[in-house]
Amino acid sequence: MAEDGLRMGGLSSGLAVILNGEDRKASSSKNRLVSYCDDFGHQSVERTLEHIFDLPYKSIGLLTSPIDTSVIRSIIKKDFLRVHVNSDALVSNRDGMCVIDNGCGPHTVAIKESSICGEIRIVKPPLLVESLAMFSSARANACVWKGKWMYEVILETSGIQQLGWATHSCPFTDQKGVGDADDSYAFDGRRVNKWNKDAEPYGQSWVVGDVIGCCIDLECDKISFYRNGVSLGVAFHGIRKMRPGHGYYPAISLSQGERCELNFGARPFKYPIEGFLPLQAPPSLNSLAVQLLRSLSRLLEMQCMERAEFSVEKLSRLKRFVPLDELFCPVSHGICEEFFSALDAEMGSAEYIGWGPVLFFMLEVFGERAPHDYTSLDRIVDLFLEFEGSRLMFEHVINALSCGCKTASLVLTACPYSGSYPYLALACHILRREELMVLWWKSSEFDYLFEGFLSRKTPNKQDLQCIIPSVWWPGSCEDMSYETSMMLTTKALSGAVSKIEEKHRDLCRLVIQFIPPITPPQLPGSVFRTFLQNLLLKNRGADRNVPPPGVSSNSVLVSLYTVILHFLSEGFALGDICGWLKGCGTSGGFDVGFLHRGGQQSFPIGLFLKNDPHRMDISRLGGSFSHLSKSHPVNDQDAEVVRWEEGCMDDEETRVTHFTRQKPCCCASYDVDLSRISKDPIRYTAKGSRGHCSPIPERSAHVAAECSAGSLNDEIADKPSSSDQSESEFGYRPVQHMRIVPRESNLSSATLKEEELLDAMLLLYHLGLAPNFKQASYYMSHQLQSISLLEETDKQIRERACSEQLKNLKDARNIYREEVIDCVRHCACSFVFWLWLLVCLWNIQVVNLPCCHYLRAGYRISLFSQWKQRGMYAACMWIVQLLLVLSKEDAVFIYIPEFYLEALVDCFHVLRKSEPPFVPSSIFIKQGLASFVTFVVTHFNDPRISSADLRDLLLQSISVLVQYKEFLAAFESNEAATHRMPKALLSAFDNRSWIPVTNILLRLCKGSGFGSSKQGESSSSSFVFQRLLRDTCIHDEELFSAFLNRLFNTLSWTMTEFSVSIREMQEKYQVVEFQQRKCSVIFDLSCNLTRVLEFCTREIPQAFLSGTDTNLRRLIELIVFILNHITSAADSEFFDLSLRRYGQSPEKVNRGMILAPLVGIILNLLDASVEAECREQNDVVGMFASMDCLDTVHYGFQYLLEYNWAGSFRGDTYLAKLRQLEKFSSLLISRTGSQEVKRAGCGRETDDDDSMCCICYACEADARFAPCSHKSCFGCISRHLLNCPRCFFCNAAVLEVFRMDKTTA
Repeated sequence: MAEDGLRMGGLSSGLAVILNGEDRKASSSKNRLVSYCDDFGHQSVERTLEHIFDLPYKSIGLLTSPIDTSVIRSIIKKDFLRVHVNSDALVSNRDGMCVIDNGCGPHTVAIKESSICGEIRIVKPPLLVESLAMFSSARANACVWKGKWMYEVILETSGIQQLGWATHSCPFTDQKGVGDADDSYAFDGRRVNKWNKDAEPYGQSWVVGDVIGCCIDLECDKISFYRNGVSLGVAFHGIRKMRPGHGYYPAISLSQGERCELNFGARPFKYPIEGFLPLQAPPSLNSLAVQLLRSLSRLLEMQCMERAEFSVEKLSRLKRFVPLDELFCPVSHGICEEFFSALDAEMGSAEYIGWGPVLFFMLEVFGERAPHDYTSLDRIVDLFLEFEGSRLMFEHVINALSCGCKTASLVLTACPYSGSYPYLALACHILRREELMVLWWKSSEFDYLFEGFLSRKTPNKQDLQCIIPSVWWPGSCEDMSYETSMMLTTKALSGAVSKIEEKHRDLCRLVIQFIPPITPPQLPGSVFRTFLQNLLLKNRGADRNVPPPGVSSNSVLVSLYTVILHFLSEGFALGDICGWLKGCGTSGGFDVGFLHRGGQQSFPIGLFLKNDPHRMDISRLGGSFSHLSKSHPVNDQDAEVVRWEEGCMDDEETRVTHFTRQKPCCCASYDVDLSRISKDPIRYTAKGSRGHCSPIPERSAHVAAECSAGSLNDEIADKPSSSDQSESEFGYRPVQHMRIVPRESNLSSATLKEEELLDAMLLLYHLGLAPNFKQASYYMSHQLQSISLLEETDKQIRERACSEQLKNLKDARNIYREEVIDCVRHCACSFVFWLWLLVCLWNIQVVNLPCCHYLRAGYRISLFSQWKQRGMYAACMWIVQLLLVLSKEDAVFIYIPEFYLEALVDCFHVLRKSEPPFVPSSIFIKQGLASFVTFVVTHFNDPRISSADLRDLLLQSISVLVQYKEFLAAFESNEAATHRMPKALLSAFDNRSWIPVTNILLRLCKGSGFGSSKQGESSSSSFVFQRLLRDTCIHDEELFSAFLNRLFNTLSWTMTEFSVSIREMQEKYQVVEFQQRKCSVIFDLSCNLTRVLEFCTREIPQAFLSGTDTNLRRLIELIVFILNHITSAADSEFFDLSLRRYGQSPEKVNRGMILAPLVGIILNLLDASVEAECREQNDVVGMFASMDCLDTVHYGFQYLLEYNWAGSFRGDTYLAKLRQLEKFSSLLISRTGSQEVKRAGCGRETDDDDSMCCICYACEADARFAPCSHKSCFGCISRHLLNCPRCFFCNAAVLEVFRMDKTTA
């Protein structure tokens, strides 16, 4: 705040405040109100005026003429200026600096254009700059060589910037800037370094909205920097002294896309540092303005005093001033006339006065906390607006309020009225006046200022320590009181964020209802619509790894997303004006949220088909827009709207809509506080009005009324049959009650439509919230690892006795503890700033760990944002139905932006894992989101979706959901899932999607294999899908053969990778963290693949035992291969250590995880071999006996028999299985012995037999390839052709394979 600005401790109504004296000088006037007389008489007019202008007692003589503005101005000029404005003090000591006229005036400090290296653009006058080159540098046109000076920099971005001081001789290049040469000093908060030729650690990391004070003390020859008024310490000592005229210049260097706003003193400093002067002197009338506004403040205090009721005891001690009914008007007008006259007389002073004294005066009158003094502020605003000069002043006030929102930090002690709340509350109130709203709208910086109002500053590490001083988690050694402290802290901060969000909505409502005074007339919402379009256009490309210059702050996108979500879910609360905002209009007059309206839905197709500028770079489901417009051109369908009935894609028997008896989860049950509902819509306040914004309830009562009223349609009427319609290739059900109709011609294209808001909200999610999830995921993963390391270290400390080891362990523990505390603070802050969204993602990550109880206890305050959960749920319902409807129209479906799908899946899983639960998991899908299951199962392998990442996203959603029996039941009862998913899963098992497909198959089929029932896994297996998978494999042999081939290849690859990684670590005898993680992941995947193979041998054994022996041979080769690598480890302890992961005990991760399915496979083959229907079958024992490495086979079977299986089973039921395996092993030993005798009898004759296959040397070459005529055994060529259609030997394409009998061969 301004060093010489108007500072008051806060106004209170009543005379007692006057007795405080506030900031006034010590004088006899402080005590003149106290009287020892018992009379109740009034002070004279002269004494009253002396109090108002803070003049000495009886300094105003007897007034003989009536009090009017001329008398007041005379008092100000004659007495007031003499007492309060010292002409000698106006000229401060500014020796030791000079300003070079840069064309802006002899005393104006600005960027010296000739000093610019690179490309720097003035984004907003006077000094908001942005670098367009890779590295740009510039100096100001002022230099200093004596004294103490400073300037401030407000960070618009938080990347690489070097801020400081440099001499004129410091060279600037495209690679070197401030701090990269002698006599050049800089601070960079991104890299947390100070620069003077070389970099050294210094200061704190900075964030967007930080105010960096750059101070140079040429008396002590040192340079220091301040962050938000807090010293970062002296950065440089002993800087070289300079001669007059050749001193240090303020200088900056910015990397590409970086923006900052420089303040050399043209505006009051946000955080003035005592003893340091601004480079640009403040206007001379500043002191006068401050004193005049203080006089006006005292006048208001007296008015408050007259309205206040005092006790008789106080009245007996206090004398009263004369009534102000007739005095207020002339005094206030006289003060304002003098104020604005002085403002007009000094050119360029309005900016400084508006940003400083006037802003602080209005904040003090209004109050920074509720309840606000609306009456006093309205009176002041009315008074100011009577003067022409106030328009320019109010422009600067609005600018200052917007800037204040960007730089205000949350302060725990000020919650819930902290952060940007005071600025937003004041802005919302004054902008209710149409005159000021028009003034703001006509400003060339309307969009920029609007973004400023929507900004929220995020904290850095040091801020987090102040905001969340106490951190606690279960199992920690921290004080137990920290748990309560942390819960109270996060609750207070969330309350502050809720207040700020409420004001964001109030401001956006004011903009929506504003009708600009232009021709032709505009409808309400046109200004907000234009702002939204400009914002999206400005942020085109913000989702890239390196965003283009000029994109908005992430907090702006998040805030606007939250505002729109509230409007669409809870309604606009704009009464009759709301009708203009509906895409199709509503009847009944209820302001029901768009997402909860139900009934007939509609969406303008043109939103997808138009090549809007802000959508040019947005990927569509079918690819880029430019590619689609060439490959799949569409006609101009901007005038078309697709319509459908809510729930038309669901089964009629289980359909849940807003009009059925059973309501969707978003409207099924919630409390409505009728006392909080505002009956009057927001209106502009006329002059002198005392109205103000009332808080809007989280949920309109009309939503509850419509969703639960018995008079509404409780049942959906019978619809015409659609059984005669053909099914779409990618849909199991034709769309019912969907039609495309022309758009109503009487709606202007400039009208703000709710469908457009929904579209913009999803794009904002993509640009703003999705990146936050990635950042939060990093902190969450890092925290889990740090907690695990901390717990492991604590365990070692308890077990170790060696003092040297204890010292090292304790040092390591301190490091892990600090990492945990930092991560907890970051995650808690993420919750505070994005409320429940990121914490839900947290729960997805940590739900299985004990430490997650900390969140379940501490973050139950997410209940305060239930409207967001309801809105997100309804948005998921709306989007998935839209996608399903449009999936029937190929020409439109491929044009849908990818972010629709991204937002749908993300929001679905955030809601699913919210803690505490939004709704019970048993009804989460059933009551409203059955269509989500339909969509994911019908489109995870849809070739119209060009992005493999998106298809993986859908596949991973299935993988997550089928883990839980409540959600698995939704799949089993879903017609699309049972009809399409088994075949689609087998088809999707390819080089990219095999991991999620394997996980899905494993979860559908688990619980029935050898050693898999110990943990009760069968509770979430699906006999329905097991049967469907078996039937699919039996009836589609070609599909199953291709799947089995890919399964063999993938398992062989994972085991090879696993063995190579183990060997690398064994050679170094060092468990590297990355290698260990790689080993554990690959081992898990191998176990899962082996389990799937076990299921195949149990359900479809004929694929291995009947027909050619290719599948059986490959299977047995894999078994032997895995046994060899698992059982032949030279160091078993090292081997087991490489499988361990953080937080998992050795009992859960061991060799038995992959040995058990191997045993299951062997036993399945044996069981199937003895069944009667398997007559002509392949010989399992003979195939094992034919392996070359018989020693490995025998050792592997012995290892299986001796393994401790007791930990994998309940009871001793496994013993019978092991006896069966033991019999098979004995039979194998007997068979291999007889074969050895036979081979010995054949002798050398076998070795010289040219008829043997030269690939396997185990079978006769009974197959010839056409057209090259090379030969091998039929098994080898059949296996080879599964993966490659070319000949072993000559690489020619194999067109046909002929079986040869012995004579032909």
